[in-house]
Amino acid sequence: MLWVKAFHIVMVVSWFAGLFYLPRLFVNHAMATEPSEIARLKLMERKLYRFMTPIGILALATGIWMWGLYGFFAGEGWRWMHVKLTLVLLLAGYHGWCWKIYRDFAADKNTRSHVWYRFFNEVPVLILIAVTILVVVKPF
Repeated sequence: MLWVKAFHIVMVVSWFAGLFYLPRLFVNHAMATEPSEIARLKLMERKLYRFMTPIGILALATGIWMWGLYGFFAGEGWRWMHVKLTLVLLLAGYHGWCWKIYRDFAADKNTRSHVWYRFFNEVPVLILIAVTILVVVKPF
């Protein structure tokens, strides 16, 4: 069980690294004007998305594996887990939204400003804070 938990933590940390950095690339891409810079950012976005997606899948898979090992958390004292799982689903949706944005940039169809992406970039930070508090403090 501890091996699964350790691997899960490594995958979650790695997934978050990608979820923090990809939207930052979107900020830079939205501000870019030079064709060579735009081409470089497209390449970086593609490589990062292809790297972080399998890691995200492994983070979710090891989380589900632990869920099965610990039980399905029914009853009192596990409400925090239901909130956490909801946040994880939102994070998976955010990952999917990043895919759509990545595809828009790849097709030169971005319509949003770098300011919008700066706010978009903060979503995984807020989810990470909430999930960490839920897992460590278990407030309910």
